Amino acid sequence: MKRVAAFALLVALSVSWAPARAQRMSVEQEQRQSAKDAKKQQRLQKKAAKQQAKAQKKAKKAQKKQLQAARKADAKANRQLHQ
Repeated sequence: MKRVAAFALLVALSVSWAPARAQRMSVEQEQRQSAKDAKKQQRLQKKAAKQQAKAQKKAKKAQKKQLQAARKADAKANRQLHQ
């Protein structure tokens, strides 16, 4: 009876200890994970910068188009005044 109780206690302790050991990461694994996360962050920052540059370029193009339309309208108004 004591052997069964001791064995059950041993099994319970080993089962409770196994997940804690499995969750620990070695230093190398932590370094790899850190490098991987840093690389992912760089990719996201580069993507955001690219999108921002694209948006700025689009806004500049729209502003240029609006300015050209305004100049064209002014030229048309001036032609009508001088006729």
